[in-house]
Parts: sequence; structure tokens; C-alpha cells
Amino acid sequence: MEIILLEKVANLGILGDRVKVKPGYARNFLIPKGKATLATSASVARFEARRAELERSAAAALATSKARAEQLAELIVTLSVKTGSEGRLFGSVGAVDIANAVSAAGIELQKHEVRLATGPIRQIGEYDVDLHLHNEIKTQIRVNVIAEA
Repeated sequence: MEIILLEKVANLGILGDRVKVKPGYARNFLIPKGKATLATSASVARFEARRAELERSAAAALATSKARAEQLAELIVTLSVKTGSEGRLFGSVGAVDIANAVSAAGIELQKHEVRLATGPIRQIGEYDVDLHLHNEIKTQIRVNVIAEA
């Protein structure tokens, strides 16, 4: 199935590229999420009319992500959690907890932007957590998990 990308998609292409993908990927993911449209003659003409607008919005999203990355570079998040013996947590610290703590600090962060490579945090300590703010913007923050007093 041939589609036109309306934004940059990892491992597929950039805005305006005409690519062939499997029909299920297009129907179930790319088109419903607004990342692509079918490559018919009518949609090609509609895309060309909107191309400048889409490029401006993509540039604005990139600039916003860069500004957020600069703010996050200086941030250290401290989470106080209940612990048992030997520093093990009752439960775990996940992406939602980290996103909520960063948002409480005044910088907007969504849970899907937090990437915990080894899964949820289950021990007390300091961790470097990867953040994917945009296709091109990746950064890290320091998360300190301490025992609740």
C-alpha cells in the first residue's frame, strides 16, 4: 500500500515521502494516528496544498522539544517511596511516577516520553532515565529514589 507521510516516522521516512508499507500498518497505525494518508491523486493535491503548514508545525514541535530538553538537562527528580528491608521497594517506580514528578516540578512530561530500559525501578538508588521528547530529541534526567521517612 502506498502512502504519503505527514510527519517524520522512525525507520520509514520524513514529511512528504511516498513509501510502500503493509496494509495493516497503514490502516491500523499510520492513518488513524494522523502520521500518513493514502497516496491517491486527490490526497497528493491536498497534501501539496498543506505542505507549508505541516512543515511549520513540525518545526514548531521540534523547537518546543529542544526548549524542554534544555530545561530537563538541569533537573534532578527525587522520589520518596515506601521500602522494605534491604532497600527493596513496596511496588515499583514506573514511567507514570517519573512523568508525574517532573510535571509537578513545572516541566510538562508525558508517560510515553519516559523510557525505562530495564523496566520499572525496584531498588533505592540513583538512576539515569532516558527521555524521548521528539523523533530527533533525546535526553536524560537523574532520578533519585529514596526511602520514605
